[in-house]
Amino acid sequence: MPKMNDARKILSSLNMPAAQQSDICCYTLLAMSSITKRSKWASAKNSWLRIHDIIQFIDTAYAVRYAENSRETFRKQAIHHFRNAAMIEDNGKATNSPNYRYRLTNEFLETLKRFESQEWAAQIKAFFENHLSLIDMYASKKTMTKVPIQINGHEISFFAGKHNILQKMILEEFAPRFAPYSKCLYVGDTAKKDLYKDVKTLQQLGFTITLHDKMPDVVLYRADKNWIYFVEAVTSVGPIDAKRIIEIEAMTTKVVAGKIYVTAFLNFKTFKSFSESLAWETDVWIADMPEHMIHMDGDVFIGPRLPPPSL
Repeated sequence: MPKMNDARKILSSLNMPAAQQSDICCYTLLAMSSITKRSKWASAKNSWLRIHDIIQFIDTAYAVRYAENSRETFRKQAIHHFRNAAMIEDNGKATNSPNYRYRLTNEFLETLKRFESQEWAAQIKAFFENHLSLIDMYASKKTMTKVPIQINGHEISFFAGKHNILQKMILEEFAPRFAPYSKCLYVGDTAKKDLYKDVKTLQQLGFTITLHDKMPDVVLYRADKNWIYFVEAVTSVGPIDAKRIIEIEAMTTKVVAGKIYVTAFLNFKTFKSFSESLAWETDVWIADMPEHMIHMDGDVFIGPRLPPPSL
């Protein structure tokens, strides 16, 4: 079956262990990307799915039936390992909740869409710049290299990778310079989306916690100014563009604190590749030059945008 062969090639390219190149894993990948027999990989999607939905998709699209009581098999053979490989994420609900769902990460979705294109090899290489392959991850029983970070007096450990290194620098280099006296309310990790989350303060500020899947990589709050900093750490995808601002505004309609939007990059080269897509009236911080900011136009420097005067 052509699409099954494609799925196996993709999993092989990701250096997944042989056990995670099985039929059930291939079907799971096809279901989670909404790829049918006639679909093009460029049309892949990352809708939120339950394992029940995955089983139903496989039955409908490929006429292969798995029993409902095989959900744990899907979880153990495919889902668990896909998440470890940063291919998928969950929506943060309790695992026993009927609303608990999974989807492809945005980064992996963009990689998947380039299968069969001339960009595939480069995209896989870029993916591995931020993530260990599962074979490498499972090759040793030793604890993976982790990056320690102090957050509000607590030591947290990120998994190694460029994205998490940049997040560490946001907290240790950006925050003291441009968000002094701020408190970290949220930070994710490539392996665990909500690695640290101050639920109480987020709720007090008006956040709808159930929408944390759309949260920026780092959220800081400066109480003395009543400012919230939404910081995206960008190594390959996800700058603060106009669409991203709309998404954040939609999930913070009850938040009255001033909102500051910052896109962070490791170096100037990466910034240049995203410069045309960045939203106006946002800020840019580059880790290679930590004492400086780039302000995308506007009549203020670092600070929240004021609403326009009433007509």
